[in-house]
Amino acid sequence: MKVTIINCGSSSIKYAMFDMSTRDLLGSGLLERIGTKESRVRHRRRNDHGTYDEILMHEPVADHAEGFEFILTVAAKMRILENPNELFGIGHRVVHGGEVYRGPVLIDQEVIARIRELIPLAPLHNPANIKGIEIAIGRLPDVPQVAVFDTSFHAQMPPTAFHYALPYKLYEEHHIRRYGFHGNSHHYVAKRAAALLGKPLESLNLITLHLGNGASAAAILRGKSVDTSMGMTPLEGLVMGTRSGDLDPAIHFYLLSETGMSIEEVESMLNSESGLKGICGSNDMREIGKLADEGNPRAKLAMDMYCYRIKKQIGAYFAVLGRVDAIVFTGGIGENSKMIREGTCEGLSGLGISMDAKKNDRVAGDELEIQDDRSAVKIMVIPTNEELEIADHAVETIKAERDRSD
Repeated sequence: MKVTIINCGSSSIKYAMFDMSTRDLLGSGLLERIGTKESRVRHRRRNDHGTYDEILMHEPVADHAEGFEFILTVAAKMRILENPNELFGIGHRVVHGGEVYRGPVLIDQEVIARIRELIPLAPLHNPANIKGIEIAIGRLPDVPQVAVFDTSFHAQMPPTAFHYALPYKLYEEHHIRRYGFHGNSHHYVAKRAAALLGKPLESLNLITLHLGNGASAAAILRGKSVDTSMGMTPLEGLVMGTRSGDLDPAIHFYLLSETGMSIEEVESMLNSESGLKGICGSNDMREIGKLADEGNPRAKLAMDMYCYRIKKQIGAYFAVLGRVDAIVFTGGIGENSKMIREGTCEGLSGLGISMDAKKNDRVAGDELEIQDDRSAVKIMVIPTNEELEIADHAVETIKAERDRSD
């Protein structure tokens, strides 16, 4: 049972293919720089030894349609998918489902139209997601295709958490509210934490931290997301690679009136030139850590701000949840930066959070508990697998539709 996952960006296509009968990743890749002469694809293929061979290919790719054909050609050459019609289904990552979609959905023309209506809520993401859907359906019209939304896991947040203190008609007429993102990642690591702890997810209270170039936290009460740090867009919340996170809203007005910046320039700055990059000039945590070790004060400030904001979020979610069984670190930074994990947990012993430095040093892409014997709260590092989470949703959705049809 082969399932392909498509994550389409404005100039890229990220993809993965699973054998869902064994849950093995057969291959994955990233086609980037679409529309330029420097287009390239980095592709990994599972070999007979259970490890992965990697190839890097450079070839001009004019547009996403040509890119999709290129990916199918590579998959055939690598003997991962010799006949596309053998696919059980395709799962598409879609960033914003608004209040329309609270779970995965089998895609038809009505679904595409509704996702298009949500573009104002995610103008940087949903158009590219739609493009990937339309190309895949046009090329493989007989393969069932499922939209899986980043916002779905947070859809059951209570009104006290998702409303903003704005005139209520703005919610009623323009759907202004907190939606939250990274839902597939938060849900995946929450389920893995439950499995590793040997307890039902419905019995656990968790704080999950997806820390990468984009970063978000989620408060999970008895298996359900009840609050999350990102808001109507992914700009709200924690300090991120290039995004500012939380700001005094009046800063926007001040910048417009005092600097001569346009609305578009302010928006671009907050999304692309702020966060870690704005403080120290880099959004690569590996580089920032190296600069901080060398005594660069702004790199040190950037790391301290990053950890401080996460620490505040942990404290807030303790108040929301009342009891916390585990804190879970995931995402590129959460999984790989021992300095960020240490800086985040430092000084939280009053909340029952105490890290074992030696265990923290040993983390190397593994699922691992890193608390010490004094810690009342488990501290876990769990590599995320958003693609597998999307594949699971795709299979469940297609099977449920077939059961209804029988």
